[in-house]
Amino acid sequence: MIKSATLILLFLFINQLCVKAEQLHINPQIGNDANSGTKAQPLKTLLEAARRVNLNKEQGETTIILSEGLYLLTQTVLFNNDKYSVSKRLIIRAEVMPDDVEWTPKKMPVILTVAPLELGVGGQEARGIQPEVSHVTIEGLRFTGSPNYTYIDNNNLNRSYPIWRDGKKLDDLLVTQCLFAGNIDVLPLHVGVIANGYGLVIDHCVFFNCKIPVVFWKNDGKTGSRSAMQYSLVYGGYFCGVWTTQGTNGDDFDFHHNIIANTSTIWIREKGSKRSYKASDCIFTNYNKLAGYGSGPLSDSETTSIDFLEMKNVQTTGTIIIEKDQSKRNYLQLAEGLMGSNLKAGLFKK
Repeated sequence: MIKSATLILLFLFINQLCVKAEQLHINPQIGNDANSGTKAQPLKTLLEAARRVNLNKEQGETTIILSEGLYLLTQTVLFNNDKYSVSKRLIIRAEVMPDDVEWTPKKMPVILTVAPLELGVGGQEARGIQPEVSHVTIEGLRFTGSPNYTYIDNNNLNRSYPIWRDGKKLDDLLVTQCLFAGNIDVLPLHVGVIANGYGLVIDHCVFFNCKIPVVFWKNDGKTGSRSAMQYSLVYGGYFCGVWTTQGTNGDDFDFHHNIIANTSTIWIREKGSKRSYKASDCIFTNYNKLAGYGSGPLSDSETTSIDFLEMKNVQTTGTIIIEKDQSKRNYLQLAEGLMGSNLKAGLFKK
């Protein structure tokens, strides 16, 4: 009798864990926002998935799985149900990941931010996915630039931010195996990822022709997990390769196995920054400036010395070649077998 009761309690406990593991599927082609959100009955929009996640107060992991296709974000997709932990995360991921055998570039879900522009510093801005919660993973997605005109006049600027996090106390945002691809003339992508708070990790990402790939922004000046940029490729950054601010403490920042090529300025710091940083096992090549100060969306960079940056095993000469054949698995990544291949920077982890 006691044994049976124990088994029943164990079953109820396991069942409770299963209930708390929230999972939603999205398919922009065959989905419907009135569906249940299962793989057989997927939702149509990421916005509806966010609405359901924000309403569900049950503690536990949430996984949102995106099928291949085009996702038009006509509003900012805001996540504000801060119920997650390191082990039970909010995960927004592609159904087929770059390391899967059946993956091709075509299978990457494409995120296009067409949210209405809102007033921001120095002009207007459109935000795509905004995770205002801690312990978030975004993986396997392709983000493109905005069809809005970038330049209004000399004093105002329209900007596209595919991933934005505002909270200065928030922690642990992992962006991994994502591709950010823009074009300065017709699909400008101002900043791929811009995040306040702590623990922003950019891992195995590719930034192709973006103005600024990532801004490690500000925090509340207390403590949080380490931020990092690792195994990532930046090509054609027409402003910079990475931007750090006073909120990014060099002692709590890892920068390694990155390639930054054909980029105006390699490393931008917030004007007046006194932080020191380390870069190891990287390639910085074909740039105008190695370091500079920046002071906002309308400013150019002001050249600075590189005495803030300790470089170990960093190559600054040579030519990086990008694969442009769309039939190839490594399209918009490093050409196979050429310079930089040994660093393993790009979408693939295996």
